[in-house]
Amino acid sequence: MIIAIDGPAASGKGTLGRRLAEHYGYHHLDTGLLYRAVAAALLEAGDPLDDEAVAVGMTSRIPLDGLDAPALSTHAIGEAASRVAVMPGLRAALVDRQRAFAAREPGAVLDGRDVGTVICPDAAAKIFLVASPEARARRRAAQLGLHSQEGYRKVLEDILRRDERDTNRAVAPLRPAADAHLLDTTDLDIEAAFRAALSIVERAGERS
Repeated sequence: MIIAIDGPAASGKGTLGRRLAEHYGYHHLDTGLLYRAVAAALLEAGDPLDDEAVAVGMTSRIPLDGLDAPALSTHAIGEAASRVAVMPGLRAALVDRQRAFAAREPGAVLDGRDVGTVICPDAAAKIFLVASPEARARRRAAQLGLHSQEGYRKVLEDILRRDERDTNRAVAPLRPAADAHLLDTTDLDIEAAFRAALSIVERAGERS
């Protein structure tokens, strides 16, 4: 069984994806970390973030297992990842690897921004998370240890900027699949969101 979870930045898809994978004993892939890993590699090498050929060349060095999420979660890498993720060639280079991961037994949970629409359009369960920009900014600021109003404001501006870029990019724009279940996490903590998602997956499993 493949579970696809999509949504904008800081909507909780990574945390929810890990919880569902642990619950079912499935493999888990945060697809956003792949783009962050490419961006980090470009930054480390001193390569430009707008050179698509160089970015595509980096993909063969990126492992699908064991990505260091904390190291890849900095603001600078997140901003760089949002820039390289718009490259059609880079996205195409990563599609087959993500689909191969999704085919692993006994099942897989993938979260990102185009899992249900591009990577795994035939996933048995598709969840699209939504939450207000303000709620997402509060979560991300807390995650980064930014407790001042100024810190929150900068995170909110960054989220709005990334939403604009992800929604309006030419290739694989952020949008829910036609058969995705929308789950609004604005007022939900992780436990409530997990229970709601589990109910969606269970219903999907009964139909498949």
